[in-house]
Amino acid sequence: MKIRFWGTRGSIAVPGPETVIFGGNTTCVEVTTDSGQNAIIDAGTGIRILGDSLLKRSEIKSVHLFMTHIHWDHLIGLPFFGPLFHQDFHVVVNGCRRCFEGLKRVFSSDYVDGTWPVCFRDLKAKIEPPSESPTGTITLGDVVVEQHRLQHPQGGLGFKFIEDGKKFVFLTDNELTEEGWQGTCFKDFVEFCSEADVLVHDCQYLPEELVTRRGWGHSDTRSVAKLAVETGAKELILFHHDPWRTDEGVHKIVDRCGEELDRMNAWITVYAAREGSTITL
Repeated sequence: MKIRFWGTRGSIAVPGPETVIFGGNTTCVEVTTDSGQNAIIDAGTGIRILGDSLLKRSEIKSVHLFMTHIHWDHLIGLPFFGPLFHQDFHVVVNGCRRCFEGLKRVFSSDYVDGTWPVCFRDLKAKIEPPSESPTGTITLGDVVVEQHRLQHPQGGLGFKFIEDGKKFVFLTDNELTEEGWQGTCFKDFVEFCSEADVLVHDCQYLPEELVTRRGWGHSDTRSVAKLAVETGAKELILFHHDPWRTDEGVHKIVDRCGEELDRMNAWITVYAAREGSTITL
């Protein structure tokens, strides 16, 4: 299984000289299974360059799009996803509640005429909506994809990909707290992430910044480090970098998380997700 980051930023795209190391595009992650299945997590601005890459790979004509939630930064890149304009391409949509409705809304000008020139019905690709039970377990060839509710305003889903005993867990836009909704307390995520080979988790804030941002649906270095330790994760990747966080600031986030792990005597590799980087499990 290969995981590639095409967008690592949260809230809004921030290209520029201060974000060249970790990237300025919003959430988009590609998962390629050993059996040749292709999955995409979220349709942030990073999906544009991913789409261009897919069109150059002539053997790929089908992808599974998993949506964590439908806030703008996670779906705004969809109108620029090249495969949607090719009739021989097949996109299977799964994920959060109302994900398909959210994807269609990007192309809608029902409320203000002129917000976008292309209608959803004009897209040439075959776009398959989610099954009636979108929160169940999904199978992609030999890979099992499990889903878990997120602690985030208006909800969402995180995903766990399991192939040949290897576990890749992706949880962005998730606030780790003991006082979460039913099924989204800290202990619930410990169980879901148990023995993850690679744990990617939202780490938008430092602990002192989180004080004024509780309830926003994002986590800090202290809580994320604690989760990694209690789940027995082998590798921790920090994700959903704040748009006001420069590359230097992201390095600070990694350093602070490393300090937390050191305090807990944990030997866990930790680093920040970088746009364009690839992990192989």
